[in-house]
Amino acid sequence: MKFLEYTPLDSINNFLSHVDLGDCVLKGKLEAYSCKHAGMDRKLSFSLEQEILDYLAQSLEISPPSSTNLLSSRTSRKTLIYLILTLNHMYPDYDFSAVQTHHFFREEGWDNFKQMYETYMLEAEKEWALNNEGDSLLECMLRAIDEVIKLAECEVYSYSPDIEGDPFLQRGAVWSVNFFFYNRKLKRILSFRCCCTSKLNMDDWLADEVPNGYDVVDNDDLFYDMDM
Repeated sequence: MKFLEYTPLDSINNFLSHVDLGDCVLKGKLEAYSCKHAGMDRKLSFSLEQEILDYLAQSLEISPPSSTNLLSSRTSRKTLIYLILTLNHMYPDYDFSAVQTHHFFREEGWDNFKQMYETYMLEAEKEWALNNEGDSLLECMLRAIDEVIKLAECEVYSYSPDIEGDPFLQRGAVWSVNFFFYNRKLKRILSFRCCCTSKLNMDDWLADEVPNGYDVVDNDDLFYDMDM
């Protein structure tokens, strides 16, 4: 996977890098990747494929995968591997297993994405409108995403792991969302990740984690891995 720089995403990413909502801080990012292998991706892709095949060999007789499962066909397994490779680039400190991770991916419709947005992003929407002459953050996001990856041609996936598999929640976040827009024709994936952290929870987490005698770092440093 190769990180792709796109100017249409810059203003949105600058805004989402730190949105102060009073008691909470919201942070998010849009990132685009080419699905072409780069660096260690080819070796990791082969390893993930073998892991999946071994798992299927052991489990098919017990419980055959459904047609919607990301392990059910060679094409869907290839999609899963691309999604995992993208996660690896987004969260380089985590090791994502194909067998465990596939349970947390789900193909979504646009209505589900918009419902997620309305549930979690309305306060950020208000902040954006105040600073952008009333423009809609959602509409600006969709225009930028469309310019990069052509929305009409995309499959949309959400990634909703348990607590142990969620990098954001391990950093004290209240909630996090991860969506992936996959254009099979362009061989390109665009990810949208966002988290909301309670300032109170963050203070408690820092108090538990920082040893005596060490200075507390600025909260923004805790999200250093949001930048490439």
